[in-house]
Amino acid sequence: MSKRKTTPPRANRKPLPLIEDSICPMPDIAKLIGGKWKLIILQILIFRGTQRFNQLRRRIDGITQTMLTNQLRALEDDGLIERKVYAEVPPRVEYSATERALGLKKMFLAMHQWWVEDERRNGNAGS
Repeated sequence: MSKRKTTPPRANRKPLPLIEDSICPMPDIAKLIGGKWKLIILQILIFRGTQRFNQLRRRIDGITQTMLTNQLRALEDDGLIERKVYAEVPPRVEYSATERALGLKKMFLAMHQWWVEDERRNGNAGS
């Protein structure tokens, strides 16, 4: 009698995140734009254009100065926003979405459409 290799029951196996027979990039995407603030910052810069630090801070309810600074640095490091410093007194700094970030515009519009349809389906429109 030969020993047969058994696989754990399906419920105990961790499925690989597959999309069309390839590894799903979602974990990498989540690292790039995930978190509480990054999508909000990107949405503002993509749809409202270039913003100064304090404009962003006023538009984002609940974000601290430190958190906004950290998130802007991370987005800049990932090539999603550009930071432009003007040689003025006091210094002026502006943030803009890069071409890479502007590629997310369709995703934002799709998420908005999903939300509108979900609100309509669930009778929450206007709440």
